[in-house]
Amino acid sequence: MIKQQNVKLGFALAMLTAVMWGLVPIAMKYALVVIDPLTLAWSRLSISAVGITLWLAYKKQFPNLAMFKKRRRFILLMIAGFGLLGNFALFATAVQYLSATTAQVVGQTGIVIFMISSAFIFKEKLRPTQIIGITILLIGLGLFFNENLADLFANMSSYGKGVWLALLASVSWACYALAQKVLLRKLRAEQLLWLIYLICSIFLWPLASPTKIANADFSQLFAIIFCGLNTIIAYGALVMAMERWQAAQVSAITTLTPLFALIFSDLFALLWPEKFAMQYLNIIGYIGAVSVVAGAMFATVGHHLWQPRKGWLINRNKEDK
Repeated sequence: MIKQQNVKLGFALAMLTAVMWGLVPIAMKYALVVIDPLTLAWSRLSISAVGITLWLAYKKQFPNLAMFKKRRRFILLMIAGFGLLGNFALFATAVQYLSATTAQVVGQTGIVIFMISSAFIFKEKLRPTQIIGITILLIGLGLFFNENLADLFANMSSYGKGVWLALLASVSWACYALAQKVLLRKLRAEQLLWLIYLICSIFLWPLASPTKIANADFSQLFAIIFCGLNTIIAYGALVMAMERWQAAQVSAITTLTPLFALIFSDLFALLWPEKFAMQYLNIIGYIGAVSVVAGAMFATVGHHLWQPRKGWLINRNKEDK
């Protein structure tokens, strides 16, 4: 049971996760000036693997690998590992073509894919609030891309390629999340992430070019290292937040990621215009971005706020009184 005095800490940790996820595509885009997407994905995963290895060694909580003698668990581990590997590699490639905000807005489709897939695979029923939230999110995506719809379908521009790559990254993340959901019944989150990061680092190593990192200047090297540390900090904060606050509320806070990406992108562009580009959206695009976040948030926690038979939470509280 969650202790009341830990709720504020849980909220702060969830916000830290959202902020870190909002910052990472900005740092990635800057790092990609000097290294390729696969090398960046490998460096992120390798730094994360080293960090979690040190943490688990300190806590003496390495998982019992004998559990993966069961074929089903081993297959699920491979699905989770290659799912996250695909997500990191595809997302890094997409960031080459897209702004940080666009990449994170498209990334919210992972929530939709995961919810719908869970309904089919785990025989879970989609709540009315989830259907409403998904609908708002999809409408928001249409509004966000109102100026670039032709680039997505008619002619495959670099922008269009980036969007489709980001969508594939979301599909890959959903595969990881589905396998993770089952494996977390037997493992702690940090133990599972350690195994997955090791798998990803090993399989990406032959495709990466670590020597390219030597060509980075100080600021680019900082961006590369930050991307790796970001993964440790963000996922670490997420795990600790869920230990101190309800998972639904934590998930709702993390849906704010695209808004943080938008804020930080514009802020960095104002401070360092020679290194960062401003995100230009028309008013419909901004409404779309907010709608995507609102839809993702309502799909995540809407059932706590509104129930078809009981109405809105504020009205239920009045009735209770």
